Amino acid sequence: MSVIATVTLVAGNLGLIFLLMTVPLGLRTVTVSRVIGADRKRLWEALWPFGGDAGWSGEILSAELLDGEGNALIRLSWEGRDGLPIERKAQFQEVVEGSRFSMRVVEDTALDPSFWANYRETTELVSEGGATRVTLTQTDRYRGVAFLIFRFFAVRRELAKLQVWARSGKYRKGGWFEHPVSQIGFAVLSAFILWPFFGLNPGGLALAAILTSVVALHELGHMAAFRLTGHSRARMIFVPLLGGIAIGGRPYDSRFEVAFVALMGAGFSAFLVPVLIAASGLAGSEGHRLAALLLASLAGCAALFNIANLVPVWKFDGGQVLRQICPGPVALALASFLLLSALLALGWRAGFPPGFLLVAGAVFSMLSLLTVGSGVKPRNELKPIHAFDRLAMAGALLAVFAIHGYGVLWASQQLM
Repeated sequence: MSVIATVTLVAGNLGLIFLLMTVPLGLRTVTVSRVIGADRKRLWEALWPFGGDAGWSGEILSAELLDGEGNALIRLSWEGRDGLPIERKAQFQEVVEGSRFSMRVVEDTALDPSFWANYRETTELVSEGGATRVTLTQTDRYRGVAFLIFRFFAVRRELAKLQVWARSGKYRKGGWFEHPVSQIGFAVLSAFILWPFFGLNPGGLALAAILTSVVALHELGHMAAFRLTGHSRARMIFVPLLGGIAIGGRPYDSRFEVAFVALMGAGFSAFLVPVLIAASGLAGSEGHRLAALLLASLAGCAALFNIANLVPVWKFDGGQVLRQICPGPVALALASFLLLSALLALGWRAGFPPGFLLVAGAVFSMLSLLTVGSGVKPRNELKPIHAFDRLAMAGALLAVFAIHGYGVLWASQQLM
């Protein structure tokens, strides 16, 4: 890949990350409407949290009014950090029986109340002949378009599932987006999107496929860590070009859990890189030059991708690990500086142009400043990390860095 293509790919990804996660959008409203072939009264019983069919989707376990001012306590099927159902205190306003209600969330047991400060949702039902037009509206303040897009498709999916329930009386779990076939399709699409950056030839396609596989293995490491820490519903979502996202089944419970899950993305591949290096050497000694080259490319790509994820940026794996194990802001700043310096030194030793490395360092530093504090704050502080766990995670971080660093240097010699 040429320097120009590399800069374009990196800059494009960083720009997308800023657009998706950080750019301030202010108050935005998501509105989705659908005509559902069912009586308005029946749909009201399903959508009104106190209706007879409020548990149609399995989301609401129970709901009770707390006073005469519309305040209510709702128990949800989503797990909190303690494994128990999340409880949400909500206030209902503008209630028109059988037709309309608005709700704002006062607080819940999972997130800090500031998360819900600007949130408001409205449900409206209007009869149209023998059917009912259901309109769901959600208003909130957003930073980055990712959550806004997620909310739109979540509301759209809710109405689609409501339509199926109204017709069949059964709730259909899941959806086409996270279906394994769809995810494989997204992975293939991602490989074809990356193909031009590596050259429109068979070798370029092979490299694009290798990078896509590396991304999948990285997210598989995160998902395995989620499962090991008790997330029974952990899953992986593949996003074309941007890569993949591993999603846990509940909020984080401790700082050690955050650090462990973040590091296991690169940590999982740290077990594979030495095996790939050995396999490439064995294939080369047996005269299988093409196989040796492909294995070397896979090892080098895995090492480079995973060590890049250790950059001490707020949203990157390295930044998440350092925030959990460093005892204070001074230690965090020093550790971040040392880790970024080590990454740049490794890049220089591997043969990357000094100018490119300086620009990359500046871009990563800027990205860290732009995304600082952009995470969702939990209702209660995470359980602190113990001194032994802190040292263990620091040692693991150094080991993962060393393994992938060696992989980058080895691959740069083999593939040059």
